[in-house]
Amino acid sequence: MDLKKAEYYTNRELSWLGFNNRILGEARDASLPLFERLKFLSITASNLDEFFMIRVASLKDMVHAGYTKKDISGMTASEQLKKILKETHELVDLQYSTYNRSLIPALKKRGLKIISEHESLSEEQKKFVDAYFEENVYPVLTPMAMDSSRPFPLIRNKTLNIGALICRKDGKEKHKTLDFATVQVPSVLPRIVELPEGKDGEKRVILLEEIIERNIGQLFLSYDVVCAHPYRVMRNADLSIDEDEAEDLLKEIQKQLKKRQWGEVIRLEIEGKIDKRLLDILKEEFAVKDSDVFEIGGPLDLTFLMKLYGMEGFEDCKVKKYIPQPVPALMNDDSIFANIRKGDILLHHPYMTFDPVVDFVKQAAKDPNVLAIKQTLYRVSGNSPIIAALAQAAENGKQVSVLVELKARFDEENNIIWAKKLEKAGCHVIYGLVGLKTHSKITLVVRREEDGIRRYVHLGTGNYNDSTAKLYTDCGLLTCAEPIGEDATAVFNMLSGYSEPKHWNDLIVAPIWLRKRFLRLIEREKNWALAGKEAHIIAKMNSLCDREIIEALYAASAAGVKIELIIRGICCLKVGIPHISENISVRSIVGNFLEHARIFYFYNDGAEELYMGSADWMPRNLDKRVEIVFPLKDEKIKQQAKHILDIQLADNLKAHILQPDGSYEKIDKRGKKTLICAQDYFCEEAVKNAKQPTDPVLDHVFIPAEAGIFSDRD
Repeated sequence: MDLKKAEYYTNRELSWLGFNNRILGEARDASLPLFERLKFLSITASNLDEFFMIRVASLKDMVHAGYTKKDISGMTASEQLKKILKETHELVDLQYSTYNRSLIPALKKRGLKIISEHESLSEEQKKFVDAYFEENVYPVLTPMAMDSSRPFPLIRNKTLNIGALICRKDGKEKHKTLDFATVQVPSVLPRIVELPEGKDGEKRVILLEEIIERNIGQLFLSYDVVCAHPYRVMRNADLSIDEDEAEDLLKEIQKQLKKRQWGEVIRLEIEGKIDKRLLDILKEEFAVKDSDVFEIGGPLDLTFLMKLYGMEGFEDCKVKKYIPQPVPALMNDDSIFANIRKGDILLHHPYMTFDPVVDFVKQAAKDPNVLAIKQTLYRVSGNSPIIAALAQAAENGKQVSVLVELKARFDEENNIIWAKKLEKAGCHVIYGLVGLKTHSKITLVVRREEDGIRRYVHLGTGNYNDSTAKLYTDCGLLTCAEPIGEDATAVFNMLSGYSEPKHWNDLIVAPIWLRKRFLRLIEREKNWALAGKEAHIIAKMNSLCDREIIEALYAASAAGVKIELIIRGICCLKVGIPHISENISVRSIVGNFLEHARIFYFYNDGAEELYMGSADWMPRNLDKRVEIVFPLKDEKIKQQAKHILDIQLADNLKAHILQPDGSYEKIDKRGKKTLICAQDYFCEEAVKNAKQPTDPVLDHVFIPAEAGIFSDRD
């Protein structure tokens, strides 16, 4: 049985576009609160920006390099680009159809009018807008013209600009040539400008670019403005770093970050009604093909909708904000170390608060018995309390070692700042391993106690970021189990000194042997099935695109293993292939929170094994990153983790089910007596458990009375 056939696999990039389409589906769902739909639409726009800057840029690089190798679905880079651009144009059309035909009328009905064209302003509004321009906008603007003495200006990545064609006012026919001019819409000013309320109490807003466009003549007083239209470019932002040649990785990344603003233009967004003469200039100067030009039927860069979401006075159009709940095992006066000594503690964010993870580092920083703190940092928040605690620990004389991953995409600059701050405080900062990103989430605290040295460890599926911990679903484990403590020490010794231990106790580390372990676990279930025993795999992750893992899943399915996959985003596996993947189901949950946890379950003939970790089933996670997957040994913790999987598999409100044709469909709710939204369920369960701080309730099925507190909306 040949499991490598291209027709058995879905292209990774097209699968990602399908995921973004599922998010767009939430924006189009009229049953959700209006402002939540705005937020979903904003998310699809920011997702698409990053997709182009990295994934499309990478494919363009392959084409330029003459790379013709096919991906697992049998497509070359140029074939992928052609299909991606076609589907992206359709996606963008749907974005703006949703915005113009559904959301704008709904906002107006709710008492909020977005004035999309400055020409439709009333006389009173014109006066307000012109005064606002004079006082707030004009002093900030830098108009730039292009003529024989001035070359085409450098246009920064992702910035919103207004391009214009201008000609001299002197009236002499020989000077009636058109010149190009441009001005950047300043990001330092609010893009949404509130206008005076109407007599009917209706709120009215206008976008900053419309105010600038109305007054653009004031920037070119000696010229007539023939036309003016917004445009925006997306550039190749994929950093190319030769780590072997870079003497100082920190300096090399800083240098590459500057280049990110000026990479090759891979997408040009322009207003749909743009003057063709202006468009021709932009296409020529940016060297883009027609397929890379996106004519937009509305405001460019819909990420401004996230700011609109933040407007006050529309709380009834939003989902009630959820407050993460206390962790039952920590609801007492004991120190966090005393509580961990009582037994392993499972954390489930954002349903449970992220505070214990922050407190773990904070208490360690102040505790006189703590000798050392070691931690990996991939992405941290802008004002991270964990960074502050690590710095304080170093100042308090403790040994503090921090691995800061400088190559964390789009967080490089932020991480450089934190790394320097930690070094100044006296921390030993490690900048990752050559050729590998350190993506694992681990903290080790070494403490002197009456019976000797004890090691406390936090392991997680998500970043040490207190901000995203309120938005991403993740799991963590607090433990002082000796085998994990020993392994944690080995991990940090490996990261700082390249010394791999002779053996590992419990932790499974990539790129050393995580791939082999997963393949063995899948094969073991296959062998149980071949022996006529019950065999079952449940795997929850962000993405699945590793061919070797998919082959193993196909082989297990063909042998009779029941395989249930919960995959938020990319899935290159196909379901329903006769005699190959008929025993595999795939679901994607798109809800109020971003699903980010990785949990793996293997039935193992009744001796169930559960694992959590930082790794998806992707080649980069298994081969090119330092990742950690850890087993759940405590029986109570195993049941809690299995409970998470069971509820997600029962979700029939937010789950999208992968079909054999590659599409995803929501579950038909007709005739269903019980409606379950997994995220709502966990919110209500966390509230319930926090009121009675004992072991989390797992011996019953708690069903929300209605769709739940977040089901009216991501």
